[in-house]
Amino acid sequence: MGKFGLKSVLLFAVVVHILVISAAADIKNLKIWPMPLSVSYGHRNLQLSNEFVLKTEGSKYLDASGILKEGFSRLLDIIKVAHVVDTNFSYDGPSPVLKGIQVVVLSPSDELQYGVDESYNLTIPEKGNPAFAYLTAKTVFGALHGFQTFSQACHFNLTTRSIEVHQVPWTIVDRPRFSYRGILIDTSRHYLPLPVILKVIDSMAYAKLNVLHWHIVDTQSFPLEIPSFPKLWSGAYSNSERYTVADASEIVRYAGRRGINVLAELDVPGHAKSWGIGYPSLWPSKNCQEPLDVSSDFTFKLIDGILSDFSKIFKYKFVHLGGDEVDTSCWTLTPRISKWLKQHRLNGTSAYEYFVLRAQKIALSHGYEIINWEETFNNFGNKLSPKTIVHNWLGGGVAQQVTAAGLRCIVSNQDKWYLDHIDTTWQDFYSNEPLTNITKPEQQRLVIGGEVCMWGEHIDGSNIETTIWPRAAAAAERLWTAYDNIAKNPEQAARRLAYFRCLLNQRGVASGPLTGGGRAAPDEPGSCYEQ
Repeated sequence: MGKFGLKSVLLFAVVVHILVISAAADIKNLKIWPMPLSVSYGHRNLQLSNEFVLKTEGSKYLDASGILKEGFSRLLDIIKVAHVVDTNFSYDGPSPVLKGIQVVVLSPSDELQYGVDESYNLTIPEKGNPAFAYLTAKTVFGALHGFQTFSQACHFNLTTRSIEVHQVPWTIVDRPRFSYRGILIDTSRHYLPLPVILKVIDSMAYAKLNVLHWHIVDTQSFPLEIPSFPKLWSGAYSNSERYTVADASEIVRYAGRRGINVLAELDVPGHAKSWGIGYPSLWPSKNCQEPLDVSSDFTFKLIDGILSDFSKIFKYKFVHLGGDEVDTSCWTLTPRISKWLKQHRLNGTSAYEYFVLRAQKIALSHGYEIINWEETFNNFGNKLSPKTIVHNWLGGGVAQQVTAAGLRCIVSNQDKWYLDHIDTTWQDFYSNEPLTNITKPEQQRLVIGGEVCMWGEHIDGSNIETTIWPRAAAAAERLWTAYDNIAKNPEQAARRLAYFRCLLNQRGVASGPLTGGGRAAPDEPGSCYEQ
């Protein structure tokens, strides 16, 4: 394994078990977000070499796809973005130099999927001959998280006009608390241009979020190309507000190279009026246009075609099938559907169950596991596929019930984790605990994580970033950081979050201040760090 041999790796593994975040004073001086599992640091500075290099000797990951090299290149970009590094500037003072970073990845695979190991260990010495940072990870995706943490230890020195690593020596051991840490974006209520979505993905990586939940279509518009049923995107707002298959594939590719999965949502049977612009037979009637016609085999043939096309683009093991807010009155009031319901001994409620379960079977046939909004569980939870994950949004207590029934759960309760609720403060986001009142370990394990939801009724490319950040970062720490390391009073985390918010601004992400809720503006002139 070269200079950093097996003994070093084993010694570092032992350190994992004994490191702690030492004292309140140490936490107060930390500027890392989200808080690592364990960390120790010193009080010296180390200058980054102008030829800072990546070394991979001893790594089992050969990086044929270039994910690690690209991640390293992005690391260099973001630590230099705030100022111009003047390589011609002369400084005669003492300046120990960090020559590069040695990365050892233990797995040769770069397959990204739910549950992939995202842990990493990072050490940055105060001296060496030459001095190298040392990053070990089980997978390349853990190494990418290590790069993000390393970047937050880097600062521009106005005297030397160079990048320095502050507070060396560092020793960090880190891993996520939950495997699912998501943001929902909504491209039906307002179209989001491709560069806007890619920039959201970049900012997610800074906060170690790992799932982009893409709520693609809804009542208002159907912007995605579906080759099996090409008239569906007739439901887009305009020709220029559409996503081609190539666009969707690029979103998945771009996210994947940053360790982020893309969860596609097809919200059925409600929230689907736009489908009927291209295929009017999907509507119960011309004047009663959703939910989708439960009595028609064509409805399910079309869902099958969409999911078949999805399976070629979206490689995440889960697909979201919605199932929320279904008003079945269009079924019961449309004569031909009402007649069909009677023939099949169904009413509105049982027809809703029939539709959801039939859609689930179609998704399973394409190799997906299913996520449904919580109304499906609330109405017929004992009938859902065992492969169902219930997505909680209406309120508290649902995760308890879901896990008690043996199903998995994602938490997004709207009173705390809906970003479009702009009056909800970052402190509310930070304090929202996914495992509230779930005490049995076997039930806790069924809560796979949580997600903040950026519903798009009042959101487009002009204000999405200030609505997401910094409140999503507060939830990101709740989902990443070990429970015992979470600040019991959010105000104890305010200084670190303010620093992270300013770091986002320096990287070109339009994060609002901590004061106020979503889309807040600074109250008055002053430092970024005080707002």
